[in-house]
Amino acid sequence: MTTHVEEAVQARIAAAKAKRAKRRQQREELDEARAHGLTARHAAKMRRWAEDDT
Repeated sequence: MTTHVEEAVQARIAAAKAKRAKRRQQREELDEARAHGLTARHAAKMRRWAEDDT
């Protein structure tokens, strides 16, 4: 049988793990969006350079 304090500690640990997982997921999503944006900006830059050369 667990005590109230042990249950409270376990709840805090679970909440911290959930918060960490949520932050990790958000960071992954931001990294993916950033990579897409960098690729798009690079492509636009190359198009501008090609237009300037002609």
